[in-house]
Amino acid sequence: SVLPPQSNFIRKATVCLLSFIPICAESEAVGMVIMMTKQEASERYQIPMHILSEYESWGLCGAVKEVMGAWQYDDTDLERLSTILTLHDLGFTTSEVETYMRLLLEQPHTEEQRLRMLEEKRTAALDEIHFKERQLQRLDYLRHEIRKTQTTPGGGTKK
Repeated sequence: SVLPPQSNFIRKATVCLLSFIPICAESEAVGMVIMMTKQEASERYQIPMHILSEYESWGLCGAVKEVMGAWQYDDTDLERLSTILTLHDLGFTTSEVETYMRLLLEQPHTEEQRLRMLEEKRTAALDEIHFKERQLQRLDYLRHEIRKTQTTPGGGTKK
């Protein structure tokens, strides 16, 4: 995965994911398009620069949004970046994120492919959880075995 697990960034990105919809609705209601530079988007939404560079390199934006050589991000970009951050957080590789995003933008007949990708990640996550559960059971067994043989407060040993 591109992002460190359980980082402060991931928690903020999750909050960002939920906050993009109100931002878009507000700007549409006023009829304004909020544009910001790469640096501003990174700082305001805690998006790593390498994720922004990745997004730019994929050319998923549609219209050219460069002003004086600097990329300008709008609400649509931020929504897409929110999805990208979520996919990375879910364990998608960079290549898988790009594929998913291209499918998302190709709509309307890509739902099955995207659903299949999500199901594969879900299955892998469940497999990992079950593996960890088996590890915990073995750890608990070993702890239990050690405790059975520890000395009792009266000086004897437990059997």
